[in-house]
Amino acid sequence: MKKGFSLIELMIVIIILGLLASLVLPNLIGQSEQAKRKLTCVQMHSLGNALKSFKIANSAYPTTSEGLKALITNPNPSLYTSYPDGGFIDGKKMPTDPWKTPYIYIKTSNSFDIISLGADKKEGGSGDDKDIKLSTCE
Repeated sequence: MKKGFSLIELMIVIIILGLLASLVLPNLIGQSEQAKRKLTCVQMHSLGNALKSFKIANSAYPTTSEGLKALITNPNPSLYTSYPDGGFIDGKKMPTDPWKTPYIYIKTSNSFDIISLGADKKEGGSGDDKDIKLSTCE
């Protein structure tokens, strides 16, 4: 007599695997967008710390028009005389959010905000498409 699995045993295993998949998959779906939103906040906090270092070295934040590029190259050597040789962030190109969109930097009177347009890459939105601001990140 040959040993092996009967058709009924195989069907039971397939049903069990299907049930497990139906329980696990709904929990995994949507986690990637949530992870991207959390990563965006982490990156914006890092940029915020670099901007604070910029202010300590130069007594002011970069202007909105100078933007985040001021963290890589000195936008005005005559104004920012204490600018370090390597800039304030590693790398030679501007960081982008997880959706490959550049961050938006806005200088206010005594502070700043950094904005990501989110998954839809458009201003506004709701849910996963909602804009992410440093001022509202946890």
